Amino acid sequence: QVQLAESGGGMVQAGDSLRLSCTLSGRTFSNSAMAWFRQGTGKEQEFVAAISGSADMAEYANSVKGRFTISRDNAKNIAYLQMNSLKPEDTATYYCTSRSGTFAYINSAAYDYWGQGTQVTVSS
Repeated sequence: QVQLAESGGGMVQAGDSLRLSCTLSGRTFSNSAMAWFRQGTGKEQEFVAAISGSADMAEYANSVKGRFTISRDNAKNIAYLQMNSLKPEDTATYYCTSRSGTFAYINSAAYDYWGQGTQVTVSS
C-alpha cells in the first residue's frame, strides 16, 4: 500500500532553517507529484509547495515564496522542503502528500495519500 513518512520537524527560532523530508513507498515515485500542506492550530489547511514528478515544475504559496524550496530525489524516493528564514506564522503541522500523476497541482483534492504530519514550531 502507499505510505508516506515525514521527518525533520522541530522547534526553532525565527530566522532559522529546517529541512523536512518525506519518503514515499508503494507507488512509483517518479510518476508521482509531491506536495506539502500545513495546518496551524485553529486554522484551515493551506497549500505550501508542490513539485512535478520530473521536478521540472514547482509551485509555491505566496507566503513562502523565496524562503522555501521543494525538491525531490527520484533515486531515493524522497521529497524535501527546505525552509529558510522561518517566521512564527510558519508554525504548523506540515503534511506531505502524493498523487498518481506527474502534474503538480496546488489543490489538496488532487492528492490521495497523506503522511501523518510533522510539527514545526517557530518562536519569536
